[in-house]
Amino acid sequence: MRDRLSRLNQTLRGTLTMSALHIPPLQGAMTMKSDSQLKKDVETELEWDPAINASQVGVLVRDGVVTLTGHLDSYAAKHAAERAAQRVVGVRGLAVELDVRLGVSARRTDGELAAAAESALNWHALVPKGRIKVMVEGGMVTLSGEVDWDYQRTHAVKAVRELTGVIGVSNNVSVKPQTTPSDVRQRIQSALERQADREAKNIEIVVTGSTVTLKGQIHSWAERAAAQGAAWSAPGITSVVNQLRVGI
Repeated sequence: MRDRLSRLNQTLRGTLTMSALHIPPLQGAMTMKSDSQLKKDVETELEWDPAINASQVGVLVRDGVVTLTGHLDSYAAKHAAERAAQRVVGVRGLAVELDVRLGVSARRTDGELAAAAESALNWHALVPKGRIKVMVEGGMVTLSGEVDWDYQRTHAVKAVRELTGVIGVSNNVSVKPQTTPSDVRQRIQSALERQADREAKNIEIVVTGSTVTLKGQIHSWAERAAAQGAAWSAPGITSVVNQLRVGI
């Protein structure tokens, strides 16, 4: 009997030891990409997006920071290239050294572009009519004015960004100050937990008056953007300082 118990104990110890040696990796764990792999992934994502002529974009990577270089034929394509790079997992920072060089057929006078921008804003359901002014100089569109919510000025930029002849957009539209609820920090925290539960615990929210500052480290640019959007959606917020770092 004593021999049988001894053999059983040895078997159990062996089983536990082998299990300890073969612990599977945690689900969702990430590994750091090499710069060469990250470069390849960004180039592949640029080629995958049909709105981008990937042959016009150069990609440089150093320590996880991606630099895009080259010349594109529209501002919409430039924005698409930025978004494509941000979608790639492992990108810790992004430098955009792309410029827009319009072809002859895409060139418009500043007057034509201003009229087109005014029309686009007036026809957009999410942009309040008469609240945003347009100025165009050399193909660069500047928006100014005051709106009630950040999403309204965001959609204003979207409305003019893809117009033919635009080489850049400067958004000087401000958000009208409102009374900030006393529980605004908790509201933002709840929104983060709904939209990015995995990252919510890593994000520090600091509310000073009508300004929200986000601090911490998250895993992707998409999560960074989601956190910023959640903060902007809170009532009474006129400024969001996004200090979130993207890392693995």
